[in-house]
Amino acid sequence: MGLVAGTPSTAQIRSYADGEIRVGEQRLRTAFALDAQGAITPLAAAHPQMLAADELAPLFEARPEVVVIGWAGGQSFLPAAQRHAFLERRIGLEVMALGPACRTFNLLAADGRRVVALLFPQPPA
Repeated sequence: MGLVAGTPSTAQIRSYADGEIRVGEQRLRTAFALDAQGAITPLAAAHPQMLAADELAPLFEARPEVVVIGWAGGQSFLPAAQRHAFLERRIGLEVMALGPACRTFNLLAADGRRVVALLFPQPPA
């Protein structure tokens, strides 16, 4: 299990491993969105490529500067239509493996950036 440095707060990811992410005292085992203020929203998608427009709509309304997507299955690429949706809204997008995504989220949140992480702790079946 990886430990993530940062100041203790509900918006900080405290640890991660394939299958589980700890945010504050919560242990999360299914996909979720996390914003810099610590709000956690469950996601229906089991894989980043399965993110539907209705799941992305509230994210776009919040107008984050950057969205970090992390998946326990390693780096993944979003379909062109999904990438374009971020581009046209001028929202930065980073898709990476789970560990780097958790660390990147913590750094950006600690820096006061408007960041949202979409995290998928379950490895592929």
